[in-house]
Order: sequence, then structure tokens, then C-alpha cells
Amino acid sequence: MNKRDFAIALMIVTAWGVNFTVIKLGLHDIPSMLLAALRYLATAFPALLFIKPPAVAWRYTIGFGLTVGLGQFACLFYAIEIGMPAGVASVVLQSQAFFTFLFAALTLKEKIRSRQILGLMVGILGLYFIGGNFGARGISEIPLGGLLLTVVAAVSAGFSNIVIKLASKSSVTKGQRLDMLSLVVWSSLVPIIPMLGIALTLDTPQTLISAVQNMDIPAILAVLYIAYVATLFGNATWSELMAKYPVTQVAPISLLVPITGLITAQIVLAEYLDLWQWLGCFVILFGLVIMNFGMTPLRLLLKKR
Repeated sequence: MNKRDFAIALMIVTAWGVNFTVIKLGLHDIPSMLLAALRYLATAFPALLFIKPPAVAWRYTIGFGLTVGLGQFACLFYAIEIGMPAGVASVVLQSQAFFTFLFAALTLKEKIRSRQILGLMVGILGLYFIGGNFGARGISEIPLGGLLLTVVAAVSAGFSNIVIKLASKSSVTKGQRLDMLSLVVWSSLVPIIPMLGIALTLDTPQTLISAVQNMDIPAILAVLYIAYVATLFGNATWSELMAKYPVTQVAPISLLVPITGLITAQIVLAEYLDLWQWLGCFVILFGLVIMNFGMTPLRLLLKKR
């Protein structure tokens, strides 16, 4: 990977890590489901006026919109609203990698490697360290509901990766390449109405209308950042890098997302984690490293010593 593309990749993972803090800030003034709906509304319009629908069956577009929109981000936004720390959420959501390989093995019959199983076991241990001490003191407390919803978000993200894989294969059989920007834009139409429906069950219409009418500059910037920087720029540019370089060169860079997420949340939100929660975050990251590289990094580290 050349220096320019590597710098772009670092910009993307930084934007994705910062996104968790931006979501938390946006939720100060906007209910979670309304914020999620506004995010998808901004993602879809006006982009779909200029971008053609993806050249795949509509079931893939709808499936991606449901798994990412309702499954991943609806759960993530609500989890953060009820107290899930933004930095920890950025780590737990990366466990989607574990679920992706499990679903790929079950649905696509892809081979399960020993390093993937080991990485999964290490990741589960990390989740236990993060959530094993509920009701901890101060803002290090992680609500059980928030943690479970974030895990559900990761599961849904794993499903969405399978949808992308199937959509990509469908495009290849037609002699085409899946346009991820088009898929992201048009699939954004799918979760808007369901999210607004859920929002109406959680809050009164007056509350939602008042939230929209009283949106201040920070709230508007939060919606724009989530929609245009984290979603459109991040997903579209990342897909270009994935198409340009081998997956083994690009995918591991995403391991920096929770690092930037944790750092940003600590600086901006002053989120405090106790020792066990920090340990859990690093154990999950270690599990992800094992999944991508096996035990090679550890052997090299021990060899240097």
C-alpha cells in the first residue's frame, strides 16, 4: 500500500473511532432512534438523486439496510443512550469480526481456522472482563442492557458482512463489481420508517418534534458527521481500498478503530474505565489480532526480547 492510500486508511479508521464520541454528543439533545433516523435520512438525501441503485437484487439492498440500520445502529445508538460508554462500545462492536467468521462458516461454508477459534475464545474473555463487574463505581459502570445491545449490534454487523459477501458474489456472476457507495445510499432508505416507528414508542410525538425544532449547531453537526464523514466517506473510500489492495493489507488497519475510539472518548467525554475494563478492551483487541495474524506478532515480540 502506498503512503497516500495508507494515510487515507488512517483517516478513515480515525473518523470511525471519533464517530462513537460524536454519537454520544448527539444523544445529549436528540433521542437515539430519532438521531439514527436523521442519520439515514441525511445519508440517503440528496445522494440518491445522483447515484444509481446498486446493480444487485433488491433483497440484498433491503437485507443490508435491515441488518446495518435496524440491527446494528439502532441497537448501538440506544445502547449509548442508556449508558454504554462510547469508547467501550467502539471496542465491543469490533467483535463483529468474530461473528462474521462464524456466520460465514455456517452460511457460506467457509473454512474455520484454528486461529479464528482461538481469537474468538480470547474475545469472549475480553467481553467478560468488560462486563463482569456491573454496578462499578463512578462512570466506569457499564449497564448490562447497554452491553448486551452492543453485542447484538456486533452480531447484526456480522450478518451485514454476509449480505455484502452474497451481494458481491451476485454482482461478479453478472460481470460487475458491487458499488458499495450505491448500496450504502439506497439501503439507507430501508431503516428510516421503522426507526421513526420505534422512536414513537419510546417518546411522544411532541418530544420528537421539539427535538427537531430545537436542534442546535452541535446537534446538526453531529448528524452531518455521522452521515457524511463516518458513513459516506468512510464506507465508500474503505471499499475502494479493499478493491485496490489485498484484504490482508487493508482489513487489519480497522483494528485501530477502537484505539481511536477509546482515546477520543477519554479526551472529549472524560470516560473513566477501571483496570478490568481496560484489560477487557485490550484482550478483545488481542483476540482480533490473533484472528488476523495468528500468533505471529506474539512470537516476534518474544523473539526480540
